[in-house]
Amino acid sequence: MPEFPPRRDDTPTFPLPHIEHAPPSRISDHPEFHSLRRAQRRFGTRATILSVGGFLLYVLLSSFVPAVMNQPLFGHLTIGLTLGLGQFVIMGVTAWCYVRHMRTRVDPLARGLRSRQHENDNRRARSAVPPQGAGQQPLEHGTRGFRTW
Repeated sequence: MPEFPPRRDDTPTFPLPHIEHAPPSRISDHPEFHSLRRAQRRFGTRATILSVGGFLLYVLLSSFVPAVMNQPLFGHLTIGLTLGLGQFVIMGVTAWCYVRHMRTRVDPLARGLRSRQHENDNRRARSAVPPQGAGQQPLEHGTRGFRTW
């Protein structure tokens, strides 16, 4: 059995193509990305506090003041049952606010970042493309930049 020399830890497993790498411009370094994350976190915190707070209030009231929860409002409808059904209302309002918040505040920022990222990627791809005729066949229109085998 042939013996192979041990692989050095700093060598790649597969040979890398010869490409001059520009310093990466990470999208996470962009200030708009930070405002996007801040908007998502701020809303997520508020929505979580509202939802979990409503559920926790319901459970605590059910556990520690059952006499209040059993007070009839009218007919067989009690305060506890009304508050329990109110949890569905809380979740519906939270979901509606989430969709509205994302559409008005987060999605426009995300679309702007996405378009800037595509512009930067296209600019980098155009500058890194080798000249045609160097033994490569030109890409056909409509292949979205993927070469055929």
